[in-house]
Amino acid sequence: MGISLRTTLSVVVAAGALALTGSAYASALAQFKTFVATTKAARGEFTQRQVKKTEGSKVSPPATGTFVFARPGKFIWTYQKPYDQLLQADGDQLYIYDKDLNQVTVKKLGDALGSSPAAILFGSNDLEKNFTLSEAGTRDGLEWLNATPKSKDTAFEQISIGLRNGTPEAMELKDAFGQTSLLAFQKFEKNPNLGAQQFKFVMPKGADVFNSN
Repeated sequence: MGISLRTTLSVVVAAGALALTGSAYASALAQFKTFVATTKAARGEFTQRQVKKTEGSKVSPPATGTFVFARPGKFIWTYQKPYDQLLQADGDQLYIYDKDLNQVTVKKLGDALGSSPAAILFGSNDLEKNFTLSEAGTRDGLEWLNATPKSKDTAFEQISIGLRNGTPEAMELKDAFGQTSLLAFQKFEKNPNLGAQQFKFVMPKGADVFNSN
């Protein structure tokens, strides 16, 4: 996944449990709001793959890894394959660590999240401040929700969230260049017990540090 996509990973939505009248299934928006209201932390695994590319560009190899988060704004997103990379936020700063280069980029978290996918999963409940939310129907056994960034200054044109039984199982990311990537979540555990120092970033020995604050 390109660095622009990697630096985007961001967080989920608001509150309130709504049910569709006369339906056995809650809408995607209702499921998502309930998820955000009741899930203060989570961890699991992910697979990311490119499903649509621009003409002439190469398809990125699938990526796999793990994640853990605590709202608002604390998360660890670890790429294990095809390369080692870490995105970690402590609620104030975002650290992007490239293990192969032993290089750390530090950014102010608020600027990095903005209207990114990370803001949907790991941010505050005020999602509708930055996104226009709409139902997107049923596909692949999931109820889908579209989140369209209100800001024009973003790398993504649309982010879609697929839910089942109140849990996000997929995110579809359409960027401004016409490429689409799909994130699939596995082993999603809600509200695990996390240590107080879980999200404190420890600077790797000898790492080159680039501070963009």
